[in-house]
Amino acid sequence: MSKTFYEFFAGGGMAHAGLGDGWSCVFANDFSPMKSAAYRANWGNASLVTQDIASVTTDQLPGHADLAWASFPCQDLSLAGNGAGLNGTRSGTFWPFVGLMEELRQQGRQPKVIALENVYGAVTSHGGRDFESMIEAIHSLGYHVGAMLINAVHFVPQSRPRLFVLGVATTASLPMQCVSRTPNPLWHPEPLVRACQKLPERLRAQWVWWDMPQPSQKVPTLDEIIEMQPSGVAWHSEEETTKLLAMMSSLNMRKVLLAQKSKRVRVGTVYRRTRQGIQRAEIRFDGVAGCLRTPGGGSSRQTIMVVDGPLIRSRLLSSREAARLMGLPDQYQLPSRYNDAYHLTGDGVAVPVVAHLAKFIINVVVERCMHAELAQKAA
Repeated sequence: MSKTFYEFFAGGGMAHAGLGDGWSCVFANDFSPMKSAAYRANWGNASLVTQDIASVTTDQLPGHADLAWASFPCQDLSLAGNGAGLNGTRSGTFWPFVGLMEELRQQGRQPKVIALENVYGAVTSHGGRDFESMIEAIHSLGYHVGAMLINAVHFVPQSRPRLFVLGVATTASLPMQCVSRTPNPLWHPEPLVRACQKLPERLRAQWVWWDMPQPSQKVPTLDEIIEMQPSGVAWHSEEETTKLLAMMSSLNMRKVLLAQKSKRVRVGTVYRRTRQGIQRAEIRFDGVAGCLRTPGGGSSRQTIMVVDGPLIRSRLLSSREAARLMGLPDQYQLPSRYNDAYHLTGDGVAVPVVAHLAKFIINVVVERCMHAELAQKAA
């Protein structure tokens, strides 16, 4: 029997991609026509509606889904955002989602699992009050709740720490292989542990330390996903690359010189940052890209630098390379415009992170519930 899910704030369907073939999406929603077009190109039209979540009703949500996934907007919770938190116009769309889940509960259609995804800053936003509000909201819907901080760097060559809050209906039993008695430092770093300790006693008493194995698969390096003949972007002129090098401090230039002496092709990522009022170019050659962000300005688009002995070239990261950094397969259809494709990927959830969560926690919980339901019917 196929497991079913609702995909809120669906974007291009990266949660869909991560859940895989064992899952069927019966409802998807996004506000953006561009993202909706990408979703339809990859997953079809049947389940998707393009509208503000505040106007979505439970009449549009078919059946009794096993999972509700919500990667709600992060802008108001991000450390780089405006600080509005869950009262902001964008991250505040969390509350209409909660309202829909409450209506489903009243109708006897409560999903077995709720999964939320957002930025690391959601843990500390407003001194932890927004995090407490999230946990309180899901707990009040009738769920055991816990959270994990998962960095996509365990799966893809991109540093992308994200908060995942998982709620499992209190009517379901928790599989012991999915739960730890104490925090696992891999998934529960100190800031998350401190945030949990600050929760009111009634929430701490119901807290779940979700656990799963450390990923064992080989993570590709940045060098392996970069194309020497990219599509959609052009290599910078020699003058542009020289200008970029001139923006580097002596420390960063030493990194380039060492890369030249390594006698192999080295791929670095360059970021423009303002230091003491001066714009600087900073480079890293550790095989990992920085966190993809939506292209709000030139500094949010990642530049790569390829060093091959005396030859140094630079250019923007291509949209296909950005998709690979999110774990999307090359057959995934991206928007044709560069900014649209970059926005789609920068706003998404890393596919292999979803797959790992599904394999070791979500699938285990849902399949146990399904077996219990079948046994009950047979009795």
